[in-house]
Amino acid sequence: MKKIALLGAGGKMGVRLATNLQGSQYEVLHVEPSEEGRARLKAKTGLDCVDGDNAVADADAVLMAVPDRLIGKIAHTFIEKVKPGTAILMLDAAAPHAGELPRREDVTYFVTHPCHPPIFNDEVTEEAKKDFFGGIHAKQHIVCALMQGPEEHYAACERIARTIYKPVMRAHRCTVEQLAILEPALAETVGATLCLALREATDEAVRRGVPREAATDFLLGHLTIELAIAFEMLPEGRFSDGALYAIDQARPRIFREGWLERVFDPDAVMRSVEEICNPPETA
Repeated sequence: MKKIALLGAGGKMGVRLATNLQGSQYEVLHVEPSEEGRARLKAKTGLDCVDGDNAVADADAVLMAVPDRLIGKIAHTFIEKVKPGTAILMLDAAAPHAGELPRREDVTYFVTHPCHPPIFNDEVTEEAKKDFFGGIHAKQHIVCALMQGPEEHYAACERIARTIYKPVMRAHRCTVEQLAILEPALAETVGATLCLALREATDEAVRRGVPREAATDFLLGHLTIELAIAFEMLPEGRFSDGALYAIDQARPRIFREGWLERVFDPDAVMRSVEEICNPPETA
């Protein structure tokens, strides 16, 4: 796989990927339908865009840097134009898991997603420390899934994934279903929700008179040690007796019984990815 068609090259994620692909072993054909996106790509990277139909027909791999809700729709527009054996790479598992992709047995479907830089890391430069998203200065892990296609395509697609998300440490091989458990269920349904709950709790402490800087410093500092203990980063780390008592008292007040089963139930995960791809109409 030497020639890549990058769809959505002028979007926020597309520009990131185009930047990391510059100077790599790959020839990249940049595709962006909007004038604004083409101008952004040119300003950020100096790169020009090409005709989309010709790009996908000529490419060994098609990299879709487009929103989740558009992946299936866009894939249907070009699936008949790609060569047999073409690898189509997606950056999220929602559309593949929801059954949004067109059926064609002689192409490869590959899904990859960044883990983003870990909280516990060995970064030393200021640029890397502030690269919270990853893919610029900070090292990160990634997850990958070969949904369909020959086994030898896994390694070739992982090499592309390591390039677009570089610098990369571990690349974890999962199934598409497992990627959907990781996101949205684990990272967003649980992780992002609890992050916002932490912010709301901090705001409440401030409302009750604690200086904001003190409340923020206190919580974020405690989270470092609490996460280290919870994820067994400290071999001999343990919560204090007082903390364990507070946890036991808080669990039934904060969490409803059976919440884990409800969040990670396969039907719930499927509903979530289906609604990501086809958002329900709101009043």
